[in-house]
Amino acid sequence: MRSHTLAVLPGDGVGPEVTRAALTVLDAAESRFGFDTRRTDVPLGADHHLATGELLTDEATAELDRHDAILFGAIGSPRVPPGILERGIILELRRRMEQAINLRPVRLYEGVPTPIAGLTPERCDLVVVRENTEGAYVAQGSSVHVGTPAQVAVQESVNTWYAVERAVDFAYRLASVRRGRLTLCHKTNVLVEAGKLWTAVMESVGERYPDVETDYVHVDALCMHLPVSPERFDVVVTDNLFGDIVTDLGAVLQGGLGVAASGNLNLDGAHPSMFEPIHGSAPDIAGRGWANPAGACLSLAMLLGHLGEGEAAAAVEAATAAVLAGLPAPGGEAMGASTQELCERIAAAVADDATPEVPGSLMAQLAAVAAGRAAEG
Repeated sequence: MRSHTLAVLPGDGVGPEVTRAALTVLDAAESRFGFDTRRTDVPLGADHHLATGELLTDEATAELDRHDAILFGAIGSPRVPPGILERGIILELRRRMEQAINLRPVRLYEGVPTPIAGLTPERCDLVVVRENTEGAYVAQGSSVHVGTPAQVAVQESVNTWYAVERAVDFAYRLASVRRGRLTLCHKTNVLVEAGKLWTAVMESVGERYPDVETDYVHVDALCMHLPVSPERFDVVVTDNLFGDIVTDLGAVLQGGLGVAASGNLNLDGAHPSMFEPIHGSAPDIAGRGWANPAGACLSLAMLLGHLGEGEAAAAVEAATAAVLAGLPAPGGEAMGASTQELCERIAAAVADDATPEVPGSLMAQLAAVAAGRAAEG
């Protein structure tokens, strides 16, 4: 039997609720597809920080590093000042684990309501590949003359050929197993030096993928095109900050933050990749059963695809999409069912092999890309 090791970071707020839901769905996938996971809970988040003063310690890093993948819920609490948990755990974890890519699909599933009038699933199926370790998120900066009218804040943005090339190469690989189109999103008319580097990397790496069609769009133009004509895009590659912003806009198209998934990918297998819904910890609804587990379940599907469990990944995606299609609303009390009830429905649909696979499943495509990289390595 195939076996994988999984570190589980439930986190804060609704994080534990949606993570439990995803693990229930994972149980169903294991039973149907003949693999297993050995799971370890790792206590990182607000409660642990407030009790111990710890963020991401060397010991916790070593524990995570012993696993094949990480399933993450959400981090954040009004009891901890903004930036402490985010920088001290999330950004630090991405850096230590060399999670070079933040991968976020923007897909509208059949039957899921969207606020964009006239938008159909056929028109909304793209993936954003976000460089995940640099840009404005290197967390380097300084302030002087604090507390005076002369206060100055400097926040650094860093771009290296090495990190940009990793993101761009992965984006080309993904485009080559999808519809063969890759768009660079940046702001080259203002961020001139960074833009030059990104453009040069695109041209250099593109020589290895002659069958992939490429184009360029400014980030502000992308924010205009995305709600109006998302069908223009297949795979989009962009820097850390731009990727963070445009994918939240993308989540609106697909039904809201509660149904959006993401993966933080280590590309060489030296450290585990981490998968998480893109919604926050939502402490205002924690414990009420109002959190939609779809984002966590779709993140689980990405995790399975990355581990090479392509059939299970596609089944979890299909089951989640089928249950989403039957909801009167994508989140909150108006969903008409609790977090636990929804996860049980998704798990039952995974167990039922009559649930049709989503056409052009990203989860299966991830498995294909992972297999190609393994063959090369």
